This record gives sequence, structure tokens and C-alpha cells, in this order.
Amino acid sequence: MNIGLFTDTYFPQVSGVATSIKTLKEALESQGHEVYIFTSTDPKVPKNKFESHIYRFSSLPYLGFKDRRLAFRGLIQAVEIAKSVQLDIVHTQTEFSLGLMGKFVARQLKIPAVHTYHTMYEDYTHYFAKGMLIGPHGVGRIMKGYMASMAGVIAPSNLVQDTLRRYGVTVPMRVIPTGVCLPEHGTKQTNLREKYHFSELQPIILSLGRLAFEKNISVTISVFSEVLQTIPEARLVIAGDGPARKSLEEQVEELALEDKIIFTGMVNHNDIFDYYKMSNVFVSSSDTETQGLTFIEAMAADRPFVAIHSPYLDNLVDNEAIGTLVSDYDELLAGITKYLKRPNTEEDIAYRHKKMKDVDANTFATRVLAFYDDILASYHASDVEDEYPNDEEVGYMKRILRNPFRRN
Repeated sequence: MNIGLFTDTYFPQVSGVATSIKTLKEALESQGHEVYIFTSTDPKVPKNKFESHIYRFSSLPYLGFKDRRLAFRGLIQAVEIAKSVQLDIVHTQTEFSLGLMGKFVARQLKIPAVHTYHTMYEDYTHYFAKGMLIGPHGVGRIMKGYMASMAGVIAPSNLVQDTLRRYGVTVPMRVIPTGVCLPEHGTKQTNLREKYHFSELQPIILSLGRLAFEKNISVTISVFSEVLQTIPEARLVIAGDGPARKSLEEQVEELALEDKIIFTGMVNHNDIFDYYKMSNVFVSSSDTETQGLTFIEAMAADRPFVAIHSPYLDNLVDNEAIGTLVSDYDELLAGITKYLKRPNTEEDIAYRHKKMKDVDANTFATRVLAFYDDILASYHASDVEDEYPNDEEVGYMKRILRNPFRRN
């Protein structure tokens, strides 16, 4: 099968979405399929650099997301590329520029387009012109408009599926949790404890991901300040970068914890598992997670996690070997303290390995392929021409593309 993945976000940009797409691409390719990435240009990628199966279209930074970009040209070029590689299906990973481009390409080639809904925008509307462009109550109408006429939608969790149904999305939908590409056995590992001058037995807490305000990392820092009262040798490593970093560093200074908390900055994708391995427990105080990629990564690295209850995690966590879910500050403190004192047993490791078989990259790709097959079968069987764009799509494009660009 020839598959086109259309995304505004791809490496070298670092995000859970980019990781999910890269994992899917490589897993599909390992099963013998051809996967083509249609994405935006990036300042870190030289203009004339050749990237096999990756096509980049001229772009500008998006309003509110200085590290996210929107393509502003290349529609006809994308159609020609898609024809030349004989795409069988389009899979959009964004509701913005490349998503609209993917829908257009699918219409021109008369092939189905499916979509993965990665982001719960109700929690992120403050990024869009400080909430003036899109408010929380308008998200449902806008997303319903984008997904109108999609052949199918992939939801990474039951929470996402329930949300989309609440928005009025009626197209065929399937819940497919994002998979994780496990590090190969024998892969050389970096001794990060040595790099950061930690002893082998020193208890380490890890927070890893984009430093955004909605991730509530400030709560993790506050809890850590209390962990030190009973476990003074503990350290907190905050791996990643983002708009909240300055505020978080100021919080650390106010608490006089500069020698107890380390900000690593952006982490190379190839080093992520080394950071999990360095820690005793992975912690997230975010209540906006929809697909839990970092939690699966922690599990794959044989580390437990402490996180906020959510419908997705409530289904994932069925044993303390996997993690502990909490509802408030005190429970978060108790959960972290428990894992810093609790040994990582052989039984825990065996349980995690068993659990991982359900969420590894190969299983992820197999489930996506099964959905593609079902969509292709029903699409070609119906062979119905529909109006493009329909009224819902017109409404979407007028609303979401209003003044989208941010000047450098």
C-alpha cells in the first residue's frame, strides 16, 4: 500500500504528535508498505536537503505556537507528487494547513482520507490569539466541520472518541492507542546519572515533555519540594523545553531548589529512553493528556509512573507495576514517595513486558492497516461523488484560517 501522511508537525520538531507519526511510518514500512510524509518546511532542515519519502512545503510560524508551522503554498505540487507515487490512501494528522491539503489531494485522486485526532483543543484555545480566534465552546463545531466527509477517524483513546461523538462527528471511528517503538537490544545507552552527577542509588524523579503551562509542571515542582522533607537526597529532572520554562525556572529559584532540580532543555529523540532509565519514577501532573505516549514510553523503559486520573489511563493502569493514578496534590505526593522507596522487582518488569505487547509499534501499525483496509473496501464499494467543499467544510476553513500566521 502507498500511504500519504499529512502533518504540520514532523521531525526535527519535537512533540508527541511527531513521535507518533514517525513511529507509525517506520512500523508501516517494516511491514512492507511505502509511506510518504507531506509536511512543512523547518528552519533546522536545509532548503535543498534530500529526505527520502519526505516532502516539505513552504511555511510560516503559526500564531501562538512559535515552534509550529503552517504551509501556505504547494497545493498543486502536492497533488502531482501524490499522483506520481500513486497514493492509495491519505492519512491526515492535523486539522490545519497540511490537513486541508491532504483532504484536497484525496478528492483530486478519488481516494479515501482518514484522520487521527491528536489534540483536545478545548484545553489549548488560549494559544490561538489568546482565545479570541477560537473559544472552548467553538471547538466542537470547528472540528466537526474539518472531519465532514472524512472516510474515517482514528481516536487514540476512548476519551477522544467520546469527545468527537459529543461534537457530532458521525463518520466511522476506531480507537487505536498510539504505539511505541522500543529500543533495540544491545543499543548503546548513555549513562545520564554520570552526566548529571547522580549516584547509582540516588532517587530520581523525571518529568519529560513540552514545557507548556497546561502540563501543570509547576505542581510537580511544588510536590517535589515536599518530597525533599522525607527524602532529601532525591532530585527532579525536567526534560524538555517550551513556553513555560522561564516561569518554571523562576518558581525553582523562589523555592531555592536550583541545586535539586535540573532543566535539561530539549532532549534528542534517540536519548529519550535513557532519561526514563535514569529515573526511578516518571511523573506527570497534566490533566490534558489524550493518548498517553509518555506513559507508554515509561512502561517500555521499565519505569512506573504517577499521573492524574483520565479515562485513557484508567484503562491502562491495572497494577502498581504500571503506575499510580491520583486525583489531588496529597495523592500525587504519596504516589511519588511510594515509588522512590519501592524496589523495581522482577515481577514488576515481567508485568510491564506483558502489557507492552498490546501497545508496541508493530501492533499499532497492524491496527491502523486493518482500519485502512476496511475504509478502502467501503470507499470503493460506495463510489459516491460528494460535493466539495460542503457547507461544514466551508465554515471550518473560514473560521480556522482567519489570520493564522505569526510574523517572525
